[in-house]
Amino acid sequence: MLIQQVRIENAEQLQDILVEDGLIKAIADHIDVPETETVIDANGKVAIPPFVDPHVHLDSTMTAGDPEWNESGTLFDGIRIWSERKQKLSYEDVHDRAIAALKLQAAHGLQFVRSHVDVTDPDLTALKALIDVREEVAPWMTLQLVAFPQEGILSFPNGKELMEEAAKLGVDALGAIPHFEFTREYGSESIRFVGDLAQKYGLMIDAHCDEIDDPAARGLETLATVAYETGLKERVTASHTTVMGAYNDAYMYKLMRLLQMADLNFVSNPLINMYLGGRFDTYPKRRGLTRVKELDAAGLNVAFGEDDIKDPWYPMGNGNMVDVLHLGLHATQIMGYSDIMQSYRFITHNGARVLQVQDAYGIEVGKPANFLIFNADNWFNALNERAEMLYSIRNGAVLIENKPVQTLMHFDIN
Repeated sequence: MLIQQVRIENAEQLQDILVEDGLIKAIADHIDVPETETVIDANGKVAIPPFVDPHVHLDSTMTAGDPEWNESGTLFDGIRIWSERKQKLSYEDVHDRAIAALKLQAAHGLQFVRSHVDVTDPDLTALKALIDVREEVAPWMTLQLVAFPQEGILSFPNGKELMEEAAKLGVDALGAIPHFEFTREYGSESIRFVGDLAQKYGLMIDAHCDEIDDPAARGLETLATVAYETGLKERVTASHTTVMGAYNDAYMYKLMRLLQMADLNFVSNPLINMYLGGRFDTYPKRRGLTRVKELDAAGLNVAFGEDDIKDPWYPMGNGNMVDVLHLGLHATQIMGYSDIMQSYRFITHNGARVLQVQDAYGIEVGKPANFLIFNADNWFNALNERAEMLYSIRNGAVLIENKPVQTLMHFDIN
């Protein structure tokens, strides 16, 4: 395959990309067309690496309204409703919904997804189904799985044993939910337990950490300490951390030093965090987001995730990371021209670091030929105009192809 005259990540210079055996063979100003190659004339369009969703819940996807709608819109009612829905999970139920959601995501340019899977289920039904899904979709989607203790580790019967069983079954990362444990002490102990388990089985950590507006929540400082002291660092991710919107600046100043020492990742989920957050505030009313702008400015890795697609925590969602990014930039006030131009990194490179796949990610010679081409000359215009994704290319083959939308205007109507 030969891609002609493309702008790689907003570059001014147009370049050709030659793909052989699924890898990027060469990038140059001009490459002669091999006789047997498929040729795509990009005609000055922008190419970026494929989208990454580092935080979604495929076990619960597409269950909104079953057994009831979350009319209060709170995190805790979502957990209650899911606890009821979880009772009727089956292998086929989880498998079919997950495949449908992944195909929806792929249609929007996603090629890398990390899904949290509830393991507060004695039978681990959802996890077993999604382990098979992970293998099934491997040709067109890289899927990672996180053992997620939705109802707690210490606060759920046999929670520790279920987490270790999940590790043995073959997850990619271990999770935690310290803010939902019965006590702060349980929350801290759960994080340290996960740290020990991750080292034992050579796994990453991705914890739902302080997804709450309560400024007394302190799970993040424990998670960062574990990341630092174990040396796991960039293999650790703090998801949500919405409590940062409630911390006072004096405590945040102290915490930031530890976060930089730990060098862990952060995932913010703008759609869901803004929907669920601030529910108990009157006014002033918090946005329910972590300090994305400040963490990013401090050199810490921050990625955006979708989190939920039509489930008890969020009634909407269609697997489109462009929606996530657009809202996220507005909510976090990251709206300078250069900020917007480079904002795709929140749903590409930064997510790749969360998944620890950087070595096989990016538009560079020798790496897998995975990239997207948009119907715009740079990312600012692609995002602002909601330009069509023309191609999603994976391992040198066209996975998704869209034709430009044609709009006919008739302003001469009498």
